[in-house]
Amino acid sequence: MKISRQQFLKYFGLGMATAAVSEKLGWASPKLAAAKKEAKQMKIKKIEIYNFDIPLHEPFRIAIGTMAAVNGVLVRVLTDSGLYGIGEACPFLPITGETQESNIAAARAIREIILDKDPLRIEALVDGFGKIVHSNPSAVAAYDMALYDLLGKAAGLPLYKLFGGYRSSFETDLTTGLNTPEKMVASVKKSLALGYRQIKIKVGEDPEMDLIRVAAVREAIGPEVKLRLDANQGWTVPQAMWVLKRMEPYKIEFCEQPVKDSDIYGLKQVRTQSPVPIMADESLFSPADAIKLIKEEACDYFNIKLMKSGGLHNSLKIAHVAAAANLKCMVGCMLETRLGLTAAAHLVASQKNIVFADLDGNSEHQVDPIIGGIKIEKGTIYLPEEPGLGCDVDPAFLKKMKQY
Repeated sequence: MKISRQQFLKYFGLGMATAAVSEKLGWASPKLAAAKKEAKQMKIKKIEIYNFDIPLHEPFRIAIGTMAAVNGVLVRVLTDSGLYGIGEACPFLPITGETQESNIAAARAIREIILDKDPLRIEALVDGFGKIVHSNPSAVAAYDMALYDLLGKAAGLPLYKLFGGYRSSFETDLTTGLNTPEKMVASVKKSLALGYRQIKIKVGEDPEMDLIRVAAVREAIGPEVKLRLDANQGWTVPQAMWVLKRMEPYKIEFCEQPVKDSDIYGLKQVRTQSPVPIMADESLFSPADAIKLIKEEACDYFNIKLMKSGGLHNSLKIAHVAAAANLKCMVGCMLETRLGLTAAAHLVASQKNIVFADLDGNSEHQVDPIIGGIKIEKGTIYLPEEPGLGCDVDPAFLKKMKQY
């Protein structure tokens, strides 16, 4: 293609101007250049592992188990640059098949894998954990959080902005565990008094009693407050169909995991018959699970949890798979402290298709050992603006914990 002398001079001038601007920007940002160099050279120098025990005000009961205390694991990944990242594991045996002891063993194994490695090569490091993500996803989630905390600090950005930055605040629900209808009504009234306008209650024990629970709670909270259910795999397929049809008058926003986690066909059957939208929870651990659920048309929504998926890395992948299928998501939790909840909140805030949040895991904790992190005001979560996760652990609390 021939060009005129005038066109040549125009293109040549644009090229020279671009080069000059690039050079000027490079020379004008010595701090940025130094930061890039330091990040490239960063190595993991030391990893600290602690038990992370917190008592609850009262046991939390669901259809498949009860938690009387939080027995988790904390990891601190320290680098030779002076930066460090923190992460939390919150295992729950009935759902993830883990215990604190298995998480500590897994955390010690992972420590040997990643010592002296570049902490910002997160894809490679997580891939190197291998099958540990299947046997101890919560332990992997703790390291994943710590690595992303480091990435955010190195970049000088809060994680929600690094991931996409769709919003900086959002509403969460507050969950009431399984109990008598009277005690559940008293609990949800306390939630309303705190300013929450989204209520979630546990069901899945006995369909007829669950129907009484839902009717009593709906009457107590009125018609405008959003009401969600979580059956935690407690019903059979026929039971789920029977009870969900009878719950239609109570304006249920969705029901989580009505049937056994492995029964994808049964989940699809329930979704086909139910007037209440169905959310997959325990059936969803990995991005591969997300694809399977979408292909089978087994649910209306996804519930993503860092402790199931192995942390932020896989949770983001699940959210992206869902977005490609035009599927909306919720991010939920186990009974994490505000450390784990802050990590989950960064995920919620970053993605447009994550429209529901259930981040109330610390509501029954007797102790809050976290400095900084998310703030919750009348049911609304506000993200921290500090780099990385934007939170830390109280050193006084950590001194009481056993180190491994």
